[in-house]
Amino acid sequence: MSLAPRAVLVHRTTEYEELVARHGTHGQAAYFLRSRGRDIEEVAERHRRTRRALAEVSSAIPLTWRQTQVERADLDRFLFAPEDVVVVVGQDGLVANVAKYLAGQPVLGFDTDPGRNPGVLVRHRPSAAATLLPSAHAAGTGVDELTMVEAVADDTQRLVALNEIYLGAVGHQTARYRLGLEGDGGVVEAQASSGVLVGTGTGATGWLRSVWQERGSALSLPHPSEDRLVWFVREAWPSPVTGTSLVAGELAGSAVLQLTVESEQLIVFGDGMEGDALELTWGQTVRVGRAATALRLTG
Repeated sequence: MSLAPRAVLVHRTTEYEELVARHGTHGQAAYFLRSRGRDIEEVAERHRRTRRALAEVSSAIPLTWRQTQVERADLDRFLFAPEDVVVVVGQDGLVANVAKYLAGQPVLGFDTDPGRNPGVLVRHRPSAAATLLPSAHAAGTGVDELTMVEAVADDTQRLVALNEIYLGAVGHQTARYRLGLEGDGGVVEAQASSGVLVGTGTGATGWLRSVWQERGSALSLPHPSEDRLVWFVREAWPSPVTGTSLVAGELAGSAVLQLTVESEQLIVFGDGMEGDALELTWGQTVRVGRAATALRLTG
């Protein structure tokens, strides 16, 4: 007998909740903002909209399903099951935050604040939940397969991201490493830079696009479901022992970018979640390319 689907509602602590937790009471938080020319009501109203959306989506879950909730800060400790339907209630970035922990489960995104969010990944209004949820568990029902990026270290550490993976030094120190494309005839360059960014078509609407635009790159950015990644070296520094010839490119299909650490420590993190990073030390190698799994986002 197969288990009934489980709806996993993913949400995050609101700005209002964070303010009250920091200052102790609503009144103290209001005073803090008022002293800086801000009105707490704006933040409180966004909190109320988020809570109303979460309640509306929760009440639309079919009665025969199981359901649970998980906060963004707890994602790395939550165990997703094969029969789960992942229901993200919040901003686009919350879909990227949960994507790395999934293995093919369908994802539905509900926008809690239309007009403030682009709605690229949280594509639906909470009022549509009752219609969308029952069909979300059916195989092949209006699902977009969004390409993801993966980093694998030589000690088997692995990291997956939906938007981009960043490789660099902790803080603002210079990252030192040797960079090359696997299978490219051994062409490798020693570099000192602000780090390397490898991103997907989904990430091409965010950090990756800002680097691409600032540089005036001639590379074409990929589409979210395209089997292609784009990478950039940030602020490569020329010196007698470091070069700047390998600073951008694309990884199509199974192509892999390989980086060997020549610093005391480099970190690798995905989708801005620096707290959940791989730590690499001198001499270690990491390979970055397209992930074998994709995010199954219900359209």
